[in-house]
Amino acid sequence: MAQGSAGTKDSDRPRVTTRQDGDRLVVQLAGAWTTRSIAGEDATLAALQPNGAGRAEIDLGGVAELDTTGAWLVYRTARGLKQRGLEVDFAGGEKAQLGLIETVARHDTHCPDAPPSANPLVAIVERLGRGTAEIFAEGRDLVNFLGHTIVVFVRSLLRPGSIRGTALISHMEQTGLNALPIVGLISFLIGVVLAYQGADQLARFGAQIFTVNLVGYGVLREMGILLTAIIVAGRSGSAFTAQIGTMKVNEEIDAMRTLGLDPMEVLVMPRVMALVLVLPLLTFYADMMGLFGGAVMATVELDITFFQFARQLHAGVTAWSFWVGLIKAPIFAFIIAMVGCYEGLKVSRSAESVGRQTTKAVVEAIFLVIVLDAVASIIFSELGI
Repeated sequence: MAQGSAGTKDSDRPRVTTRQDGDRLVVQLAGAWTTRSIAGEDATLAALQPNGAGRAEIDLGGVAELDTTGAWLVYRTARGLKQRGLEVDFAGGEKAQLGLIETVARHDTHCPDAPPSANPLVAIVERLGRGTAEIFAEGRDLVNFLGHTIVVFVRSLLRPGSIRGTALISHMEQTGLNALPIVGLISFLIGVVLAYQGADQLARFGAQIFTVNLVGYGVLREMGILLTAIIVAGRSGSAFTAQIGTMKVNEEIDAMRTLGLDPMEVLVMPRVMALVLVLPLLTFYADMMGLFGGAVMATVELDITFFQFARQLHAGVTAWSFWVGLIKAPIFAFIIAMVGCYEGLKVSRSAESVGRQTTKAVVEAIFLVIVLDAVASIIFSELGI
């Protein structure tokens, strides 16, 4: 933005002239005061001294052209003189130039000084305390959402007509059927690894046949359900957060509430129910694929036939080992779906928030799954199961 007289050349060099008129300091400006030309006069204006004057007059009569940068420099000069106790007036200058200076003055904001650097040890303690407080607040909100989810879940079971069948089937397909390839592949490879490592260690004692027991207990009790839950948390839990978070950004959830629809029933319940239904089936599939991988490796490495593998598995592994893993599946499914939906509903109105909450959902879900699995292992061990 530039204001000036007709016929003025942009190449006019800005000039500053000062003179003392009694107790008045007169600062005369001339030339083109624009961004391209005023760099050399910045230091000159900043170094102005009152020299005992009580008043100051900034004469703009010789200014041929003035843009926003020049207006700010003039305003800064007037502000500095006022801070030194002088009364400052403007003389000459066109109306548009004076208006531009007034606009710059009106939008002047004070930038606070940078806070002093804190002691590194104090900063570490402060961050630790803030992080701890945030963890407790997050845990409190998550427990609150857990209670809300359980209430809506039970209410939906008591009123089956409120369950949205189409959404339920769609989410079952996305979280269950579409996850079969990755779950099957990972479980098969885990069975292969367990069998290979077990055979390598048990061969020292001439007890390679017990590799079957190792694979059976490892896959059925722990690895099958744990790996399946982790895969589902990274795959479906993150998808829940991203889907609901994107709806939050697009204000679709606000529109839903305006129409009298409950997001818990429309968005959360179909996802929770779908995962609770499909995760036990995925766990069973993962168990079978893990055992199959162990059987293949036992055949290749130990010359144990599939029939011998099945017979040793039946003799050495109890049915409870299978049920222990399967019992944990719906609990893990409920936690994964709940965390994914909770973080999705916490998304603010920005795309960055979607990514941040999606990452948090995956981390929290996997953490809770591992903690619950450890607690369940201790409980089953104490019960002798």
